[in-house]
Amino acid sequence: MNRREFIRAATGTAVAAAAGVIGSATVSAQAAPHKQKLPNVQKSTLATLNANDKINTWEQITTYNNYYEFGVDKDDPSRNAGGFKTQPWTVAVEGECKKPGNWQLEDILKTPLEERVYRMRCVEAWSMVIPWVGFSISEFIKRVEPTPRAKYVEFITLNDGGQMPGVRMKDFLGRPILKWPYLEALRMDEAMHPLAILAVGLYGEVLPNQDGAPLRLIVPWKYGFKGAKSIVKIRFTEQQPVNTWQLSAPTEYGFYANVNPAVDHPRWSQASERRIGEFLRRKTLPFNGYADQVASLYSGMDLKKNY
Repeated sequence: MNRREFIRAATGTAVAAAAGVIGSATVSAQAAPHKQKLPNVQKSTLATLNANDKINTWEQITTYNNYYEFGVDKDDPSRNAGGFKTQPWTVAVEGECKKPGNWQLEDILKTPLEERVYRMRCVEAWSMVIPWVGFSISEFIKRVEPTPRAKYVEFITLNDGGQMPGVRMKDFLGRPILKWPYLEALRMDEAMHPLAILAVGLYGEVLPNQDGAPLRLIVPWKYGFKGAKSIVKIRFTEQQPVNTWQLSAPTEYGFYANVNPAVDHPRWSQASERRIGEFLRRKTLPFNGYADQVASLYSGMDLKKNY
């Protein structure tokens, strides 16, 4: 608790008393801890949110993170990512597309930004509701013109042991804790779905380092490990890529990672979850509550086999 009080004091994350509204949910308006507001952010009509969903606070979202490049404990990223350099930032586009090349972040961001309030579900049975700022991945994919051979989109993250202490960590056998760089991927139709976004902000501000700055993947109907952070390469492929957690623990993590309360993790149940900031657990919803929007993507598939 003392550590988190220090972080809060150092970053100035005071909560304002004013309130705003996104869709049908009330959102606590907060001060800009870093004074880096994103300009011209629109409210999205695509973010579906139940009226009883409470938005998690800035402090909760920025001090309880899975980001192994900065450490394996939930508070490691907020402690270790402060000096991480996110400018300038280049994303290489490769593979089955007509316009490969290196894209500067400012060129990628020549797309209107929207605030999307999404439920986010982690495989460890905890969840948050987060007001991301970003844009549909489909908008960028259209700009690079994938070929008909492109069936998957792979996201490769930064691998920088100089800035990321977690990359240098070893297990008890002296091996890296994960195989770096971190890799994730989507099927092309998943990536083209309008709910899937590339996020660059949070609560109307520039994305904090510990939350995946400057560019991260958000797929709200999947478990959180699909959300590749600090993306430096996007590759279009014909064959299904193998993601990092499949390589690390193939009996526990599959390619799809769709939220499915009927499929337990081998070491714990996924039938319920604890929303950060709440004491009682709640029932896990199929596809994290987005079944009406995305279930058709998996029509005819065995979702217990394709976990």
